[in-house]
Amino acid sequence: MNQATTFTARPKQQLTLLDATCIIVGIVIGAGIYETTPLVAKSVTTPAWLILIWLLGGLLSLIGALCYAELVTRYPEEGGDYVFLNNAYGRRMGFLFAWAGFWLVRPANIGAIAFIFAHYAQQIFPLKAGGHEFITYAIAAVILLTLINIIGVQSGKWTQNLLTAVKVLGLLMIITVGLFFTVPFESRAANYPSQHESNFYLAMILVLFTYGGWGNISYVAAEVTHPQKNILHSLIIGTVLITCIYVVINLAFLRTLGIEGMSTSSSIASDLVRITFGTTGAFFISLLICITCIGNINGMIFTGSRIYYAVGQDHHLYRMLGSWNSRLDAPVWSFTAQAIITIVLIISLGTNENAFERLVIFSAPLHWFFFMLVAIALFVLRVKNGHAQSGFKVPWYPWLPFIFCLSTLFMLYASLSYAWNQRHPEVWWIIMIMIMGILASYYDPLPKEK
Repeated sequence: MNQATTFTARPKQQLTLLDATCIIVGIVIGAGIYETTPLVAKSVTTPAWLILIWLLGGLLSLIGALCYAELVTRYPEEGGDYVFLNNAYGRRMGFLFAWAGFWLVRPANIGAIAFIFAHYAQQIFPLKAGGHEFITYAIAAVILLTLINIIGVQSGKWTQNLLTAVKVLGLLMIITVGLFFTVPFESRAANYPSQHESNFYLAMILVLFTYGGWGNISYVAAEVTHPQKNILHSLIIGTVLITCIYVVINLAFLRTLGIEGMSTSSSIASDLVRITFGTTGAFFISLLICITCIGNINGMIFTGSRIYYAVGQDHHLYRMLGSWNSRLDAPVWSFTAQAIITIVLIISLGTNENAFERLVIFSAPLHWFFFMLVAIALFVLRVKNGHAQSGFKVPWYPWLPFIFCLSTLFMLYASLSYAWNQRHPEVWWIIMIMIMGILASYYDPLPKEK
């Protein structure tokens, strides 16, 4: 065996508090804030409710982050949710989570953001690829970022830090323009439709989707320095910072466009900047959204590979995924397998006009099902291991974890209802792949020797 690729090499603790916070912020703040904001504005009736619902989403995310902090500091290992589910419900449930993530959830999430990237990249640098321009851009983004992460943890984390800094600075520029350099909405003549009806459920679904992703820090817990302290601090700092950015940028949109202008906008950030800077501002926004998407994709690629690495460490049949290249300091086979499955999904669904929506529907029910199980796992592990464990403990137990459980149950119900109403043929893929996963979990019941 090549000595550079071994099963005894392990991840190193080299991610600082800044690195961990950048991973959280980089994954959460994505194209969702631009795509969902008009839909959220359309689902509420007043500016006050708009701001309150974004604050509520941030509060629920902070509660979830505190619950995750207890789980991660109790099990600061590579794999995150996979480790929690293993310990709470047994090895087969952990395996099913990883199986669903490998074949369905993670590739669909990466692919969905890759298509948003492709849409805006095509506007900046038009390609002629026989009608497959979006697929070309999406695949190129996945391959390039996978290669950057294969080079090693240092290149992956510095790429993530740089992209996060650029996207946050870009958002701060939009906020500054909207709050200080545009004429307020009330001072301009505008003809917008009358007030619309409230849809609180839809608004919460969209807001919590936009806040999603902070739990990904658990997948790289073994690589964080001083995990008992830095993981907790990164989760709190990250979620609070994200909440502040989301609330303030909505205030900027309200000041410039008004709630009706927000709800009718097809490109809300471009509309805000175009008022002052014209087409040059719109070009800047397209470039910013591309960078934002790349940061999303890079963070998901970086953290997702750690799930499959953890599975390979535990299951003999998948031991290749559990190899860590000591020369490159990366789980190369996990990165490679993840990229291949993602590209297959992109090609399979990329010819559909609503490829982004179908990829989200494809993954959402499974994502929220396992997320709900992780929320319940905190109670299970407290009962199993007692309440006197060392490390961080979520305050106001059991009320905060109970609120977290209710929010995940609501999202599971909402995503299932939406998927059922759409009735896309991909549902049969999900059913078939999960049946295969259940069979596979029984076929390889014994842990491999580490």
